[in-house]
Amino acid sequence: MLTQSQGMKLIKLARKAIEEEFSEVKGDFSKETKEFDKRHGVFVTLKIKITGELRGCIGFPYPIFPLARAVIDAAKSAAFADPRFMPMEKKEFDKIKMEISVLSVPEEIKPRPGKREDIIKNIKIGEDGLIVQLEGFSGLLLPQVATEHNMNAQQFLEETCQKAGLPRDSWQNKSCHVFRFQAQIFEE
Repeated sequence: MLTQSQGMKLIKLARKAIEEEFSEVKGDFSKETKEFDKRHGVFVTLKIKITGELRGCIGFPYPIFPLARAVIDAAKSAAFADPRFMPMEKKEFDKIKMEISVLSVPEEIKPRPGKREDIIKNIKIGEDGLIVQLEGFSGLLLPQVATEHNMNAQQFLEETCQKAGLPRDSWQNKSCHVFRFQAQIFEE
């Protein structure tokens, strides 16, 4: 678990990573990265301050990078490489609010044979995020998405399937893998 103070340092790190892309001078992140060398999955979400609309969200569901590097890379990707949005322009930078979700390692929800409804029973709204994987397709929704949109467990699961580009009921396919994870969320 990270402290609130550490979470705010990660927010500043993400903001600095995006800001440096608008500058000729590249920042030195060495001071900020020493504290965050443990590997974690992380997502950086950018929202428009006034409206709360999504402006970008990219991350790494698995702990493949040290946390500082993951935050830097995810922040830049959320700002400039989220395929749902045009790359951020400098004039937008001060109009965005950052949210960082530091993830636990995803664990598969394994239902009893023939009991796919076990999956729904094992999803805790407000605590669990979901990953759905089937036949090369994959989708992820952070835990806060379900509460922000007042979803129940089945709706959340169906939305995660849809995010993967799959039919909403794909979770019922016995070849579909459903994972849950938790997130520690920090926001400006």
